[in-house]
Amino acid sequence: MKTTEKQHTPINGNDLIALGYPENEILGIALKINKKRNGFTKTEMLQKYAELLAYPEDFLNDKLFKSLANGFRDGLHLPKHNEIPLNEHPNAYPIYGKEQIEEGALKQMNLAMQLPVTVAGALMPDAHQGYGLPIGGVLATKNAIIPYGVGVDIGCRMALSVYQLPASYYEQHHDTLKEIIVKNTQFGAGQGFHGQYKADHAILEDPKFETNALIKNLKDKAWSQLGTSGGGNHFVEFGLIDFQQDDQALNIPKGTYLALLTHSGSRGLGATIAGHYTKVAKQVCSLPYKAQNLAYLDLNSEEGIEYWLAMNLAGEYASACHEIIHQKITKALGAEVLAQVENHHNFAWKEMYQNEEVIVHRKGATPAAKGVLGIIPGSMTAPGFLVRGKGEEKSIQSASHGAGLQMSRTQAIKSLNQSDINSYLNDFGITLIGAGKDEAPMAYKDIYEVMNAQHDLVDVIATFTPKMVRMADDGLRED
Repeated sequence: MKTTEKQHTPINGNDLIALGYPENEILGIALKINKKRNGFTKTEMLQKYAELLAYPEDFLNDKLFKSLANGFRDGLHLPKHNEIPLNEHPNAYPIYGKEQIEEGALKQMNLAMQLPVTVAGALMPDAHQGYGLPIGGVLATKNAIIPYGVGVDIGCRMALSVYQLPASYYEQHHDTLKEIIVKNTQFGAGQGFHGQYKADHAILEDPKFETNALIKNLKDKAWSQLGTSGGGNHFVEFGLIDFQQDDQALNIPKGTYLALLTHSGSRGLGATIAGHYTKVAKQVCSLPYKAQNLAYLDLNSEEGIEYWLAMNLAGEYASACHEIIHQKITKALGAEVLAQVENHHNFAWKEMYQNEEVIVHRKGATPAAKGVLGIIPGSMTAPGFLVRGKGEEKSIQSASHGAGLQMSRTQAIKSLNQSDINSYLNDFGITLIGAGKDEAPMAYKDIYEVMNAQHDLVDVIATFTPKMVRMADDGLRED
């Protein structure tokens, strides 16, 4: 019984808060100690925690608990004199597809609404838990920007090229298309091009690379990774896009066409910028412990201006990466492009909301202002949708950025069987190059339920069906 309790009954923050532990740095130290349990059961550990809370001086020389006792001695459990209080009566916000959203994402969004700089928020139907703002979270703030409200993969985006090639072209030229997609893309965390294989683009001459030493020193990495797709859920795929009627705005007649769809972001450039400025924000913005990942920068401050410039550079760089990928593949195909559509997420925009300028963070959410085009992918086997925004103010003119995960990546890797995945992909006629079990179709929510939950936010123009998908297979997120 003792062994079973030790193995299967973890201690979490709520257990310690119930004992009287404050939600600040001391809680983090206490939870870190629990990872080393040294054979104690949950009951025994909680008893130790309770004793230490009452008499921390008795544990100053205890091998396991001395760091926690020292934290109490140093006053880490006391409120910081400069701590920024949260709003105890935040505004309500709309939740689209709430029944499909995990509790962790809801808690993160509720906390974000308590920030003193928050003006409004919304949660998209593909939402799931992330760092700081949940993925699928939209947050409007007053003159403040949250690095973790933007995300690690700054400016991550979708890009679509519709070719003047019929649907039949795919089956007739399957092997050629596979060769083209392999030769003209590169995946994996840390991967890049070298020597004569490096791409050239005007983004490398952008003066924002001279913002400071940090950004300047990232230029070589940015050059190497220009035109690559990285790891995680990034992909390059051929598919068939079906227009049920003529689209006059895009000048595309009704029909089904071969198309190229890409999803990736700002690679190591964006990841480094995100990590650095999150640390800076936490240093200058002293929020309560539970809200530390929502630390923000005043846009009138030097740090805020620096991050704003760096974020925009990363977004433009991500766009350049897509441009190069599409140019290479289009050239190899020798096909005419009927239309190109691009939209991004993991970004912040200056927009008007209820007659005032706000900073709109869309972390894994698609801009959906009236008439604005966007792409909402499903999974390897589920369709994606080319959409046109309706400009719904309640959603802060936003929509989902995909189907969204219904299980964690770790859960997917542990629970899914590769042979079952392969069989499922074969049933849908998908040619897969790369990808780990965490990107299996079963790991994602039902895209039709997601789209149904946001019919007030976007109109569907065309349906994209994936046929050939390339992804990273190194299992890493980003460098």
